[in-house]
This record gives sequence, C-alpha cells and structure tokens, in this order.
Amino acid sequence: MIERYTRKEMAAVWSERRKYQIWLEVELAVCRELAAEGVIPRKEWRELSQGGRVLLEKGGVDPRRVAELEATLRHDVIAFTTAVAEKVGPSSRFVHFGLTSSDVIDTSFALATVQAGKLLLEGVDAVVTELAKKAKAHQKLPTLGRSHGIAAEPTAFGLKFLGWACEFQRARARLERAVAGMKFGKLSGAVGVNAHWSPDFEERVLSKLGLSREPVSTQVIPRDRYAEFMWAVSSCGNSVERVAVELRHLQRTEVAEVMEGFSKGQKGSSAMPHKRNPISAENLTGCARLLRGYASACAENVALWHERDISHSSVERVAFPDATILLDYALHRLANLIQGLVVRRENVERNLRAPGDTLYSGHFLLELVKEGASREEAYYWVQECAIAAVEGKGRFLDLLKAHEGVGRYLGAAAIDRLGSLKHQLRHVDRIFQKATSESRGRARR
Repeated sequence: MIERYTRKEMAAVWSERRKYQIWLEVELAVCRELAAEGVIPRKEWRELSQGGRVLLEKGGVDPRRVAELEATLRHDVIAFTTAVAEKVGPSSRFVHFGLTSSDVIDTSFALATVQAGKLLLEGVDAVVTELAKKAKAHQKLPTLGRSHGIAAEPTAFGLKFLGWACEFQRARARLERAVAGMKFGKLSGAVGVNAHWSPDFEERVLSKLGLSREPVSTQVIPRDRYAEFMWAVSSCGNSVERVAVELRHLQRTEVAEVMEGFSKGQKGSSAMPHKRNPISAENLTGCARLLRGYASACAENVALWHERDISHSSVERVAFPDATILLDYALHRLANLIQGLVVRRENVERNLRAPGDTLYSGHFLLELVKEGASREEAYYWVQECAIAAVEGKGRFLDLLKAHEGVGRYLGAAAIDRLGSLKHQLRHVDRIFQKATSESRGRARR
C-alpha cells in the first residue's frame, strides 16, 4: 500500500523485518519442542536458543541480506534459513528441521493476521465511539427522511448515526469471527500427514504460539479461512462506504445539512476558492472499492490444485497487507470525519419544512382505513389533497379538513394530531433505548 494511506502501526505488522522475526519465532518454537523430546542435543539447543534469542533482540535477520541470498537461491525460506545460519552458527542445522516452507509461512502469516486484526478491531471501536456521540447529540433533531432521493417522512437525524453504529458493531463481530478463524497454524509437513512428528507434537508447538492446530491440512492451511477474513474486511469497507455516500449526499449544495471539518489554511478547489469539497467521504468510497477487489481475489484462492499450488501466494503477499493497511486507514479517517463533522441545523430544519405537511400522508391513509374507509378511496382522497397542496392550492392539513370524504371519518383534532412531528417521532427514544441496551448486552457477552 502506498505511504499516503498507511498508518505506521499497521505497516509495522507487515514489514519485511517483522515477517522474518515471526518466522524465526516459529522456527525456534519447533526447535524448543524438539529439544524437549531429545532430538536436539542439550548443548546444541543451548547454543541455538541463545543465538536465536540474541538475534531476535537485535531485530531478527536483516531483510536486505535475505534479499541478497534470494537473488541467487530463488527461494525465500531457504534464503532466510541461510541468513539465520550465518548469525547463529553450527547449531542452526536444526532450524527448519522436519518443516516444509508453508509450515513456517502459513503459521507466521496467521500470527501476523491476528495482530493486524487486533488493530482493525480497535479502528472499528473508534468509529463506533464517534458515531454514538453524534447519535446522542442529534437524537432530538427532526430531519427530512428520504427514499429514492425523494422526500419521504420525517425521521430523527441521530438515527442515521445510531444505525451506522449498530452496523459497525455487526462489522466488529464479523471481524472477530474472521480473526478467530485465522488463529490456526500447521506444522504437518509437505502434504499434511505429519510424516516427521505427531499431531500432538504439532499441537503443543502451536499452542505455545497462541494458535490452534489446523485439523486437516494439506501442504497449506485451507484458504477458506483466508477468504472469510478478507470478506469480513471487505464487508467492513462496505459499511464505511454506506456512511460516506450518505455524508456525500448531505454535503451537496442543494442539501447542505452537514459539512466536513475544514482546518485553518485548508483549500478546497484549486480553481474555485469558494468550494469546500467532501474529500474525506469521497476518498472512503474509493477505499471500499479496492477492498471488494481484494476479497474477490482471495475467494479465487480457495480452490488450489491437489495438496497445494503456488497461485495463491502472489495474491496474499499483496492483498493481506494492502487490505488491512487500507481498512485501518479508512477506519481512522472515518472516525476523524465523524468527530469533526458539522451538522447544520438550520439547513436540516429548512429542508424539513420545504415539503410541508404532505410528509405525514401515510398516517392519514392508515387512519382512514382503520376508521372504515376502503384503502382505495382513502389513498385517492389523501393523494388528491397532497397534490393540491404541492400545486399551491392550500395547506395539506387544511385541505384534508375540508375534504368531504376525509371528513366523514376524521375530525380536525385527529388530523392535527396525525400531522405532527410529536406523533411521527413518538417512538424514537424507545428505538434508541432498545438499540443501546442490546449493544451493551452484546458487549457483555
């Protein structure tokens, strides 16, 4: 991922140096168990253990040296073990004992992905926190609801943020499940049959690394786990885009209900000094598009030939670092966007007033049906009054009160009650109460 969209915390997880550190940790974990079983003589284990520890304390093998060796050897794992041998000495002959390359690569990849997942979960939490604050701040603010881009019924502005917060809590749950699904390693050898040691040995080593043993592996861990993780990442990106698209709409000149934070000295358009463009929301829409592409590529990796081919490798080397770095960036940018978002209450109120009382038409339709009118005639009467109001022939509620058909079923007091924000939004507080209590319940579980 390009530096522009990279936070240093996530970049560190996928750095070449960190990759080789994890590889060495896996190799040493295997050697430790081999020493416990007496396969590695005690004296050599002391030398190997000390040499490995010192090497880790110094940051592991130098990625530049591995690259130099790989240029000749054309094999990254052999280049790595050669670089380790140069630093550790003769006892390194037991490094990579009984392992195939994918034992090290897949197990280490699982550890790195779990670290990346932890950062992503922290990012989601930051988004939820900011959304919850905005939801509470605007819980009582009535706003124009829209469907198909057309004025629908009034809603509460805070419900936008509350709904998004709930969605990101679901995204968090999906990410948690996907991270848990990645907490599997394998040390089962070239075709997964534990030819060099038992599944129990494998399980002991992996448990000390914080991983579970893949129940049935081939040369690699099954890639449905990887596809599920990337789907969860992509799905979280979809949620980012849902927020971004709505905020882009609400910033349009004709709507102008919100505005992205604008720092001192910031410029909008290079050609038009008056402009303040929705650059963060638009950027986040683009990030989501990329994330969906990574999910598709990883889905293609599930069906590998026989016990394993290498077609998945190039995809994963790019997709996992890029996607997790990009989502990490997007989550933090979204949290900052929400935190600095300005809600322009005067424009929210202006847009709500514009369609007039016709926004309550659905209440009158249902009430007329309840009082005995057929649905067909009730719809016709209400629509007739609404069209007349839109054409400037009177106020919608007054037209309803004067309508002969409506008047047979509804009195003026009922019409005033049904055509009010108080009636329309009477359950909003309960929606908030239930959503927040359910959220707390999930958090406790």
